[in-house]
Amino acid sequence: MTEVINLRQARKKQARAAADAAAAGNRLRHGQTKAERTSEEVRRANATRFLDAHKREKGEMR
Repeated sequence: MTEVINLRQARKKQARAAADAAAAGNRLRHGQTKAERTSEEVRRANATRFLDAHKREKGEMR
């Protein structure tokens, strides 16, 4: 005999697969890899920390 399947679950599974495929295509076209995104966040955080550490107070002169 054939296997009984739940149509609701099958539709959800198919929709998830389609959404995952679309997301993968969008990542290739528009996005960065997770490693690139993470390294960019770290670089940005380090730059912000550096600038904040070297910020002069108002009225402070050399």
